[in-house]
Amino acid sequence: MKPEERPIQNILDELVHGDPVSRRHMLGRVGAAGVTLAGLPAFLSACGGVEGTSTTSSTAAQAAAAAVDHPKVPIGDWTFTNWPLYIDKKVLKSFNKEFGGKVKYVEEINDNFEFFGKVRQQLSSGRPIDRDIVVLTDYMAARWLRDGYVEAIDKKNVPNMSNLVDNLQTINYDPNRDFTLPWQSGAIGLGYDISKTGREITSVKDLFDPKFKGRVSMLAEPYDSANTVLLGDGVDASKATLDQILGAIDKIDEANQAGQFRRFTGNDYTTDLTKGNVWIALAYSGDLIQLQSDNPDLRFAYPEEGAMLFTDNMMIPKDAAHPYAAETMMNYVYDPEVQAKITEFVNYIPPVIGVQELLEKSDPELAKNELIFPPEEVRKKLFAYPQLSSGDERKMQEAMAKVTGA
Repeated sequence: MKPEERPIQNILDELVHGDPVSRRHMLGRVGAAGVTLAGLPAFLSACGGVEGTSTTSSTAAQAAAAAVDHPKVPIGDWTFTNWPLYIDKKVLKSFNKEFGGKVKYVEEINDNFEFFGKVRQQLSSGRPIDRDIVVLTDYMAARWLRDGYVEAIDKKNVPNMSNLVDNLQTINYDPNRDFTLPWQSGAIGLGYDISKTGREITSVKDLFDPKFKGRVSMLAEPYDSANTVLLGDGVDASKATLDQILGAIDKIDEANQAGQFRRFTGNDYTTDLTKGNVWIALAYSGDLIQLQSDNPDLRFAYPEEGAMLFTDNMMIPKDAAHPYAAETMMNYVYDPEVQAKITEFVNYIPPVIGVQELLEKSDPELAKNELIFPPEEVRKKLFAYPQLSSGDERKMQEAMAKVTGA
């Protein structure tokens, strides 16, 4: 078994026994916990890696958003599906106490594609999936919206949407945030051990520096790795074409054949970085917060050319039974005081304004952490994932799988 193919239970065991992983070690892009890379091309094909037949036009989406009306009803019992370790459970208890009913909170999303495969048959046949909120990363959220698998959000029930940070108020696949609301965000950047590198690491180009040959790890997920390479080459990756992405994968392949990369990873780059097996890793910002507490020589840098910003988004699946309950929760977590409690637990970039000011009073050190609260000059250089069709996404994943040997 490759290190990046570890079962989710192994990773949970590490968390329990104190190994150096973050609360969101299971962030779970392809190659992280819960699904292996080995069967990726076949898996993508089985999960609709070709163009779907239920693609929703922008006109139809706009009409659905304009017509949405979810009346206020008793909350009752409803279901919220999320990634593991992605909320302070006290927030759920407080919600139940304030609004009545009971939220069934299910930590079942370990990987975007794995979860999609789990519910795809129901979605494609027009049957409800018995979940009222799901939290999916941008590229999968875009796919669900494109294929008509989500309900529009009744914004009358979510007045706290006004607290959404400026840089997330629009996204290429949902310009008006009619169907998605950000849960948490993070950046893909440069994790490094300065005691090994001997200098600060600041550029995407450092991943390809021959001085670090064999001491660099690259993320196996091309949405993260290939688009970061494009940023290093001066390309706006949020608007990247398939050809540009395939060119970046070719560049990664050439460097890999020259021995530049020790290996391609999921979130398990954290182990290599901690043990000194690699000196530089393409890394997720939230992980380094935890790793730094164990090893002060470990650092994270937003590349000077810009960084990819991933966002996990709350969505209401098509024909959800309790849309008002879902919207009430969305509104609740967009209260800055509630969001501050979530941020203290998960250590990712919150989507709500006012959180940093609250934490300056309750946890000043956390409030100063630029991995959670990037300064404005960094925010201006954070790029969303590009929009790809299902067919182009499949071609991208297959090309990367050839490079990684998956």
